[in-house]
Amino acid sequence: MSHFRISAAPGSSPTSGTTDDAQPVLKPKPPSQQPWLIVGLGNPGKKYQGTRHNVGFQMVDAIAEAEGIPISSVNFKALFGKGFIGNVPVMLAKPQTFVNLSGESVGALVSYYKIPLKQVLVIFDDLDLPFAKLRLLPKGGHGGHNGMKNIIDHFKGSRDFPRLRIGIGRPPGKMDAANFVLRPFTKQECQELDFTFQQGVEAVRILLLEGFDKSAKFVNTAKTMEQLG
Repeated sequence: MSHFRISAAPGSSPTSGTTDDAQPVLKPKPPSQQPWLIVGLGNPGKKYQGTRHNVGFQMVDAIAEAEGIPISSVNFKALFGKGFIGNVPVMLAKPQTFVNLSGESVGALVSYYKIPLKQVLVIFDDLDLPFAKLRLLPKGGHGGHNGMKNIIDHFKGSRDFPRLRIGIGRPPGKMDAANFVLRPFTKQECQELDFTFQQGVEAVRILLLEGFDKSAKFVNTAKTMEQLG
């Protein structure tokens, strides 16, 4: 195998020539795009799979499957995966701390990877939204959700990060909310949620590739499967 070396004329650099056969000047690479962190809240373990409090986990799983991003490592107390949505780098995380301590994981991830809070999307269940309804907000309080409260605490009180809320409805009768959120979904509810997760995947794509306003318009005007039926 032969090796060729381009010799420069004395006093000149290899890229300073102006003739047609001169080597092109290499342009500097554009600065790398900062990643998004997409976090789904839930409780770890088989005991809690398919329960209402774990819809955040399920949405992140749906995003991972749709975008081909394996969640195959453990990082800062979270199941974790890296990949791209379009040309945008993303990290997917499912904290394994139990919901109420989610901030321990999320705060550490944000600090280590230096992710701006405006690029941290937290996905979680919401008792105050009708079942299977999505709502995308640019910022706000914890709304009584202990996982969100813990995340805000670990963000030093900052509430300025987007969140995608998934409606799980209100408890029937006089059932305690703490018991209700740990109940599994019915078969019919699972079918409706699958439709909602598809909408959520599309909403996240729009958010990352076209911006918050377009995504919020898509989410906040979307109809549930029940409404379409």
